[in-house]
Amino acid sequence: MQKADVVIIGAGIVGASIACHLAAAGCRNVLVIERESALGKGSTGKSMGGVRAQFSMPISIQMSLYSIPFYAEFEQRLGFPCDYRPQGYLFCATNEKQLAYLCTNYELQVKMGLKNVRLLAGDEIRGMFPQLRGDDILGGSLCSTDGFVDPYSAMNGFMSWAADHGATLWKNTVVTGITRDAKGVAAVETSRSRVATRKIVNCAGAWAAGVAALAGVDLPVQPLRRMLVPSEPFDEFPHTAPMIIDMSNGFHFRPEARGFLLAWNDPEERIGFKTDFDADFIEKILTRAAARVPCFANLPVNPKRAWAGLYEMTPDHHPILGEAPGVPGFFLANGFSGHGVMHAPATGKILSDLMLTGNTNLIDASLLSLSRFAEGRLIHETAVL
Repeated sequence: MQKADVVIIGAGIVGASIACHLAAAGCRNVLVIERESALGKGSTGKSMGGVRAQFSMPISIQMSLYSIPFYAEFEQRLGFPCDYRPQGYLFCATNEKQLAYLCTNYELQVKMGLKNVRLLAGDEIRGMFPQLRGDDILGGSLCSTDGFVDPYSAMNGFMSWAADHGATLWKNTVVTGITRDAKGVAAVETSRSRVATRKIVNCAGAWAAGVAALAGVDLPVQPLRRMLVPSEPFDEFPHTAPMIIDMSNGFHFRPEARGFLLAWNDPEERIGFKTDFDADFIEKILTRAAARVPCFANLPVNPKRAWAGLYEMTPDHHPILGEAPGVPGFFLANGFSGHGVMHAPATGKILSDLMLTGNTNLIDASLLSLSRFAEGRLIHETAVL
Protein backbone atom coordinates (compact mmCIF):
# COMPACT_ATOMS: atom_id res chain seq x y z
CA MET A 1 0.00 0.00 0.00
CA GLN A 2 1.26 3.45 -0.90
CA LYS A 3 1.86 6.13 1.69
CA ALA A 4 1.72 9.92 1.51
CA ASP A 5 2.32 12.64 4.05
CA VAL A 6 -0.58 14.63 2.61
CA VAL A 7 -3.30 13.65 0.11
CA ILE A 8 -5.02 16.52 -1.69
CA ILE A 9 -8.38 15.68 -3.27
CA GLY A 10 -8.91 17.94 -6.31
CA ALA A 11 -6.25 19.45 -8.57
CA GLY A 12 -7.92 22.76 -9.39
CA ILE A 13 -6.15 25.99 -8.54
CA VAL A 14 -6.74 25.67 -4.78
CA GLY A 15 -5.41 22.11 -4.56
CA ALA A 16 -2.48 23.01 -6.81
CA SER A 17 -1.57 26.02 -4.66
CA ILE A 18 -1.67 23.95 -1.48
CA ALA A 19 0.60 21.33 -3.10
CA CYS A 20 2.99 24.09 -4.17
CA HIS A 21 3.11 25.73 -0.73
CA LEU A 22 3.60 22.36 0.99
CA ALA A 23 6.49 21.55 -1.34
CA ALA A 24 8.01 24.99 -0.74
CA ALA A 25 7.83 24.33 3.01
CA GLY A 26 9.74 21.07 2.57
CA CYS A 27 6.82 18.61 2.53
CA ARG A 28 7.62 16.61 -0.60
CA ASN A 29 5.58 13.41 -0.20
CA VAL A 30 2.33 15.01 -1.37
CA LEU A 31 -0.20 13.18 -3.55
CA VAL A 32 -2.77 15.20 -5.52
CA ILE A 33 -5.74 13.23 -6.81
CA GLU A 34 -7.81 14.47 -9.77
CA ARG A 35 -10.79 12.55 -11.14
CA GLU A 36 -10.65 14.19 -14.58
CA SER A 37 -8.22 13.41 -17.41
CA ALA A 38 -6.88 16.98 -17.35
CA LEU A 39 -6.63 19.79 -14.81
CA GLY A 40 -9.04 22.71 -14.81
CA LYS A 41 -12.18 20.89 -15.92
CA GLY A 42 -14.02 21.95 -12.74
CA SER A 43 -14.49 25.59 -11.78
CA THR A 44 -10.93 26.83 -12.33
CA GLY A 45 -10.96 26.67 -16.12
CA LYS A 46 -14.30 28.48 -16.24
CA SER A 47 -13.39 31.36 -13.91
CA MET A 48 -13.40 35.04 -14.87
CA GLY A 49 -9.94 35.34 -13.33
CA GLY A 50 -10.49 38.52 -11.34
CA VAL A 51 -8.24 39.37 -8.38
CA ARG A 52 -9.04 42.20 -5.98
CA ALA A 53 -8.44 43.50 -2.50
CA GLN A 54 -11.56 45.70 -2.45
CA PHE A 55 -13.59 43.71 0.07
CA SER A 56 -15.74 44.67 3.02
CA MET A 57 -14.35 42.20 5.59
CA PRO A 58 -10.83 42.21 7.10
CA ILE A 59 -10.19 38.51 6.50
CA SER A 60 -10.93 38.77 2.77
CA ILE A 61 -8.64 41.79 2.49
CA GLN A 62 -5.87 39.94 4.37
CA MET A 63 -6.08 37.02 1.96
CA SER A 64 -5.90 39.40 -1.01
CA LEU A 65 -2.92 41.25 0.46
CA TYR A 66 -0.98 37.97 0.27
CA SER A 67 -2.46 36.65 -2.97
CA ILE A 68 -2.16 39.65 -5.29
CA PRO A 69 1.57 40.32 -4.64
CA PHE A 70 2.09 36.56 -5.09
CA TYR A 71 0.48 36.75 -8.53
CA ALA A 72 2.52 39.87 -9.34
CA GLU A 73 5.71 37.87 -8.63
CA PHE A 74 4.37 34.52 -9.86
CA GLU A 75 6.72 34.01 -12.79
CA GLN A 76 9.70 35.26 -10.80
CA ARG A 77 8.87 32.88 -7.92
CA LEU A 78 7.80 29.77 -9.79
CA GLY A 79 9.16 30.13 -13.31
CA PHE A 80 5.72 29.85 -14.91
CA PRO A 81 3.40 32.59 -16.23
CA CYS A 82 0.03 33.51 -14.72
CA ASP A 83 -0.66 36.58 -16.88
CA TYR A 84 -1.36 38.95 -13.98
CA ARG A 85 -2.68 42.24 -15.39
CA PRO A 86 -3.04 45.02 -12.79
CA GLN A 87 -5.71 46.98 -14.67
CA GLY A 88 -7.78 47.57 -11.56
CA TYR A 89 -11.36 47.14 -10.36
CA LEU A 90 -13.65 50.16 -10.58
CA PHE A 91 -16.84 50.06 -8.50
CA CYS A 92 -19.42 52.61 -9.71
CA ALA A 93 -21.94 53.79 -7.09
CA THR A 94 -25.32 55.05 -8.27
CA ASN A 95 -26.87 56.07 -4.94
CA GLU A 96 -25.77 57.51 -1.60
CA LYS A 97 -26.04 54.17 0.21
CA GLN A 98 -23.64 52.53 -2.24
CA LEU A 99 -21.26 55.48 -1.99
CA ALA A 100 -21.27 55.30 1.83
CA TYR A 101 -20.59 51.55 1.57
CA LEU A 102 -17.55 52.18 -0.68
CA CYS A 103 -16.28 54.88 1.70
CA THR A 104 -16.56 52.53 4.70
CA ASN A 105 -14.79 49.77 2.79
CA TYR A 106 -12.10 52.20 1.63
CA GLU A 107 -11.32 53.25 5.20
CA LEU A 108 -10.98 49.61 6.26
CA GLN A 109 -8.84 48.69 3.23
CA VAL A 110 -6.42 51.58 3.85
CA LYS A 111 -6.27 50.77 7.57
CA MET A 112 -5.29 47.21 6.67
CA GLY A 113 -2.44 48.31 4.44
CA LEU A 114 -3.93 48.51 0.93
CA LYS A 115 -1.95 51.33 -0.67
CA ASN A 116 -3.37 51.70 -4.17
CA VAL A 117 -7.08 52.16 -3.51
CA ARG A 118 -8.74 55.55 -3.97
CA LEU A 119 -12.19 57.07 -4.00
CA LEU A 120 -13.33 58.82 -7.17
CA ALA A 121 -15.94 61.50 -7.78
CA GLY A 122 -18.57 60.94 -10.44
CA ASP A 123 -16.94 63.55 -12.69
CA GLU A 124 -13.61 61.70 -12.51
CA ILE A 125 -15.22 58.46 -13.64
CA ARG A 126 -17.06 60.21 -16.47
CA GLY A 127 -13.79 61.83 -17.52
CA MET A 128 -11.92 58.50 -17.49
CA PHE A 129 -14.62 56.60 -19.40
CA PRO A 130 -16.87 58.91 -21.41
CA GLN A 131 -18.25 55.77 -23.10
CA LEU A 132 -20.12 54.91 -19.89
CA ARG A 133 -23.60 56.25 -19.28
CA GLY A 134 -22.52 58.20 -16.23
CA ASP A 135 -25.35 60.62 -15.42
CA ASP A 136 -26.33 58.52 -12.37
CA ILE A 137 -22.79 57.64 -11.19
CA LEU A 138 -22.18 59.55 -7.94
CA GLY A 139 -18.67 58.22 -7.38
CA GLY A 140 -16.66 55.08 -7.08
CA SER A 141 -13.68 53.17 -5.80
CA LEU A 142 -10.65 52.10 -7.85
CA CYS A 143 -7.67 49.98 -6.85
CA SER A 144 -4.89 49.85 -9.43
CA THR A 145 -3.33 46.61 -8.16
CA ASP A 146 -6.62 44.73 -8.55
CA GLY A 147 -6.93 43.11 -11.95
CA PHE A 148 -6.99 39.71 -13.62
CA VAL A 149 -4.96 36.54 -14.00
CA ASP A 150 -5.27 33.56 -16.32
CA PRO A 151 -6.65 30.90 -13.92
CA TYR A 152 -5.61 28.00 -16.14
CA SER A 153 -2.00 29.20 -16.38
CA ALA A 154 -1.80 29.90 -12.64
CA MET A 155 -3.19 26.45 -11.79
CA ASN A 156 -0.71 24.75 -14.14
CA GLY A 157 2.14 26.85 -12.74
CA PHE A 158 1.35 25.87 -9.15
CA MET A 159 0.98 22.19 -10.05
CA SER A 160 4.06 22.05 -12.27
CA TRP A 161 6.23 23.67 -9.60
CA ALA A 162 4.88 21.27 -6.97
CA ALA A 163 5.55 18.27 -9.25
CA ASP A 164 9.08 19.53 -9.93
CA HIS A 165 9.66 19.59 -6.16
CA GLY A 166 8.39 16.15 -5.22
CA ALA A 167 4.59 16.18 -5.40
CA THR A 168 2.79 13.43 -7.33
CA LEU A 169 -0.34 13.95 -9.44
CA TRP A 170 -2.80 11.15 -10.20
CA LYS A 171 -5.30 11.98 -12.95
CA ASN A 172 -8.32 9.87 -13.94
CA THR A 173 -8.55 8.76 -10.31
CA VAL A 174 -11.76 8.80 -8.26
CA VAL A 175 -11.78 8.92 -4.47
CA THR A 176 -14.22 6.23 -3.31
CA GLY A 177 -13.72 6.25 0.45
CA ILE A 178 -11.89 7.69 3.44
CA THR A 179 -10.83 5.36 6.24
CA ARG A 180 -10.69 6.56 9.84
CA ASP A 181 -9.34 5.03 13.03
CA ALA A 182 -9.00 6.15 16.64
CA LYS A 183 -6.38 8.75 15.68
CA GLY A 184 -8.33 10.31 12.79
CA VAL A 185 -8.04 9.79 9.06
CA ALA A 186 -5.94 6.75 8.14
CA ALA A 187 -6.25 6.19 4.38
CA VAL A 188 -7.87 7.27 1.14
CA GLU A 189 -9.55 4.64 -1.02
CA THR A 190 -9.35 5.38 -4.74
CA SER A 191 -10.18 3.75 -8.07
CA ARG A 192 -6.40 3.27 -8.47
CA SER A 193 -5.24 2.01 -5.09
CA ARG A 194 -5.38 2.56 -1.35
CA VAL A 195 -3.15 5.30 0.08
CA ALA A 196 -2.21 5.43 3.75
CA THR A 197 -2.08 9.00 5.10
CA ARG A 198 -2.75 10.98 8.25
CA LYS A 199 -3.56 14.21 6.44
CA ILE A 200 -6.17 14.77 3.75
CA VAL A 201 -7.23 18.09 2.20
CA ASN A 202 -10.64 18.39 0.58
CA CYS A 203 -10.17 20.66 -2.47
CA ALA A 204 -13.08 19.31 -4.47
CA GLY A 205 -14.64 22.69 -5.25
CA ALA A 206 -18.35 22.58 -5.95
CA TRP A 207 -18.28 18.82 -5.30
CA ALA A 208 -16.71 19.20 -1.84
CA ALA A 209 -19.78 18.20 0.18
CA GLY A 210 -19.72 14.72 -1.36
CA VAL A 211 -16.04 14.25 -0.49
CA ALA A 212 -16.62 15.52 3.05
CA ALA A 213 -19.44 13.00 3.49
CA LEU A 214 -16.93 10.18 2.87
CA ALA A 215 -15.20 11.33 6.07
CA GLY A 216 -18.48 11.70 7.95
CA VAL A 217 -18.42 15.50 7.74
CA ASP A 218 -21.51 17.57 6.92
CA LEU A 219 -20.20 20.44 4.78
CA PRO A 220 -22.52 23.38 3.92
CA VAL A 221 -21.14 23.96 0.41
CA GLN A 222 -23.54 24.09 -2.53
CA PRO A 223 -23.04 24.58 -6.28
CA LEU A 224 -24.46 27.67 -8.00
CA ARG A 225 -24.20 28.26 -11.73
CA ARG A 226 -22.52 31.42 -13.00
CA MET A 227 -22.48 32.29 -16.69
CA LEU A 228 -19.95 34.34 -18.65
CA VAL A 229 -20.32 35.89 -22.10
CA PRO A 230 -17.24 36.84 -24.14
CA SER A 231 -17.65 39.26 -27.04
CA GLU A 232 -16.10 39.12 -30.46
CA PRO A 233 -13.35 41.72 -31.18
CA PHE A 234 -14.62 45.23 -30.32
CA ASP A 235 -12.66 48.49 -30.26
CA GLU A 236 -15.19 51.13 -29.20
CA PHE A 237 -14.21 50.83 -25.51
CA PRO A 238 -10.60 51.02 -24.26
CA HIS A 239 -8.84 47.71 -23.66
CA THR A 240 -6.80 49.32 -20.89
CA ALA A 241 -9.98 49.54 -18.80
CA PRO A 242 -10.28 47.93 -15.36
CA MET A 243 -12.97 45.50 -14.33
CA ILE A 244 -15.95 47.87 -14.17
CA ILE A 245 -18.79 47.05 -11.78
CA ASP A 246 -22.20 48.69 -12.08
CA MET A 247 -23.42 48.62 -8.47
CA SER A 248 -27.00 49.39 -9.52
CA ASN A 249 -27.48 45.81 -10.75
CA GLY A 250 -24.18 43.92 -10.40
CA PHE A 251 -23.32 43.85 -14.10
CA HIS A 252 -19.56 43.85 -14.60
CA PHE A 253 -17.15 43.49 -17.47
CA ARG A 254 -13.48 43.56 -18.33
CA PRO A 255 -11.26 43.51 -21.42
CA GLU A 256 -10.45 40.02 -22.72
CA ALA A 257 -8.27 39.39 -25.77
CA ARG A 258 -9.58 41.81 -28.44
CA GLY A 259 -13.07 41.90 -26.97
CA PHE A 260 -14.73 42.01 -23.56
CA LEU A 261 -15.91 39.47 -20.99
CA LEU A 262 -19.36 40.16 -19.53
CA ALA A 263 -20.72 38.87 -16.23
CA TRP A 264 -23.87 39.28 -14.18
CA ASN A 265 -25.17 37.14 -11.34
CA ASP A 266 -28.77 36.37 -12.20
CA PRO A 267 -30.79 36.53 -8.94
CA GLU A 268 -33.18 33.93 -10.36
CA GLU A 269 -30.42 31.31 -10.49
CA ARG A 270 -31.00 28.38 -8.11
CA ILE A 271 -28.64 25.97 -6.35
CA GLY A 272 -27.74 22.89 -8.39
CA PHE A 273 -25.15 21.18 -10.57
CA LYS A 274 -26.14 22.98 -13.76
CA THR A 275 -23.21 23.57 -16.09
CA ASP A 276 -25.07 24.11 -19.36
CA PHE A 277 -25.19 27.64 -20.75
CA ASP A 278 -28.70 29.12 -20.95
CA ALA A 279 -29.07 30.97 -24.27
CA ASP A 280 -31.72 33.27 -22.73
CA PHE A 281 -28.97 34.74 -20.55
CA ILE A 282 -27.47 36.53 -23.58
CA GLU A 283 -30.40 38.95 -23.87
CA LYS A 284 -30.50 39.54 -20.11
CA ILE A 285 -26.84 40.51 -19.90
CA LEU A 286 -26.70 42.51 -23.14
CA THR A 287 -29.68 44.59 -21.96
CA ARG A 288 -27.74 45.54 -18.82
CA ALA A 289 -24.52 46.02 -20.77
CA ALA A 290 -26.08 48.46 -23.24
CA ALA A 291 -27.82 50.37 -20.43
CA ARG A 292 -24.46 51.15 -18.78
CA VAL A 293 -22.24 51.23 -21.90
CA PRO A 294 -24.36 52.51 -24.82
CA CYS A 295 -21.82 51.43 -27.46
CA PHE A 296 -22.26 47.86 -26.18
CA ALA A 297 -25.60 47.90 -28.00
CA ASN A 298 -23.41 47.03 -31.00
CA LEU A 299 -21.27 44.48 -29.15
CA PRO A 300 -20.94 41.33 -31.29
CA VAL A 301 -21.50 38.13 -29.32
CA ASN A 302 -21.35 34.49 -30.42
CA PRO A 303 -23.52 32.46 -27.99
CA LYS A 304 -21.51 29.32 -28.84
CA ARG A 305 -18.45 30.87 -27.16
CA ALA A 306 -20.29 31.62 -23.89
CA TRP A 307 -19.96 29.23 -20.98
CA ALA A 308 -21.17 28.34 -17.50
CA GLY A 309 -19.24 27.29 -14.40
CA LEU A 310 -20.00 26.61 -10.76
CA TYR A 311 -19.45 28.78 -7.70
CA GLU A 312 -19.11 26.79 -4.46
CA MET A 313 -21.31 28.71 -2.05
CA THR A 314 -21.32 28.79 1.74
CA PRO A 315 -24.07 30.41 3.84
CA ASP A 316 -21.90 33.49 4.54
CA HIS A 317 -19.92 33.65 1.26
CA HIS A 318 -16.64 33.00 3.07
CA PRO A 319 -14.52 29.88 2.62
CA ILE A 320 -14.22 27.04 5.11
CA LEU A 321 -10.56 26.53 5.96
CA GLY A 322 -8.84 24.25 8.44
CA GLU A 323 -9.25 20.91 10.19
CA ALA A 324 -12.76 19.48 10.44
CA PRO A 325 -14.01 19.32 14.05
CA GLY A 326 -13.95 15.76 15.36
CA VAL A 327 -12.01 14.35 12.40
CA PRO A 328 -8.28 14.81 13.06
CA GLY A 329 -6.25 15.08 9.86
CA PHE A 330 -9.19 15.94 7.60
CA PHE A 331 -8.61 19.48 6.34
CA LEU A 332 -11.02 21.67 4.40
CA ALA A 333 -10.33 24.29 1.72
CA ASN A 334 -13.82 24.81 0.39
CA GLY A 335 -16.68 27.20 -0.30
CA PHE A 336 -14.85 30.17 -1.85
CA SER A 337 -18.11 31.55 -3.28
CA GLY A 338 -16.43 32.85 -6.44
CA HIS A 339 -13.11 33.88 -4.86
CA GLY A 340 -11.14 30.64 -5.23
CA VAL A 341 -8.81 31.88 -7.95
CA MET A 342 -8.08 35.24 -6.34
CA HIS A 343 -7.44 33.70 -2.91
CA ALA A 344 -5.67 30.51 -4.03
CA PRO A 345 -2.17 31.74 -3.07
CA ALA A 346 -3.28 32.69 0.46
CA THR A 347 -5.19 29.44 0.83
CA GLY A 348 -2.09 27.47 -0.13
CA LYS A 349 -0.07 29.29 2.54
CA ILE A 350 -2.76 28.97 5.23
CA LEU A 351 -3.42 25.25 4.72
CA SER A 352 0.28 24.47 4.45
CA ASP A 353 0.92 26.31 7.72
CA LEU A 354 -1.99 24.61 9.51
CA MET A 355 -0.98 21.11 8.41
CA LEU A 356 2.73 21.48 9.12
CA THR A 357 2.78 23.68 12.24
CA GLY A 358 -0.76 23.76 13.59
CA ASN A 359 -1.22 27.51 13.14
CA THR A 360 -0.77 30.35 10.65
CA ASN A 361 0.07 34.02 11.08
CA LEU A 362 -1.53 35.05 7.79
CA ILE A 363 -5.07 35.21 9.21
CA ASP A 364 -6.99 34.18 12.32
CA ALA A 365 -7.91 30.79 10.86
CA SER A 366 -10.45 30.08 13.62
CA LEU A 367 -12.74 32.66 11.98
CA LEU A 368 -13.06 30.43 8.91
CA SER A 369 -13.45 27.09 10.67
CA LEU A 370 -16.39 24.82 9.90
CA SER A 371 -17.55 25.15 13.50
CA ARG A 372 -18.60 28.78 12.93
CA PHE A 373 -21.89 27.67 11.39
CA ALA A 374 -22.93 25.52 14.37
CA GLU A 375 -21.78 28.29 16.72
CA GLY A 376 -23.56 31.11 14.85
CA ARG A 377 -20.30 32.96 14.04
CA LEU A 378 -21.05 33.73 10.40
CA ILE A 379 -19.00 36.43 8.64
CA HIS A 380 -21.10 37.92 5.88
CA GLU A 381 -19.04 39.19 2.95
CA THR A 382 -21.22 41.71 1.11
CA ALA A 383 -18.72 42.55 -1.66
CA VAL A 384 -19.56 39.46 -3.72
CA LEU A 385 -19.80 39.51 -7.52
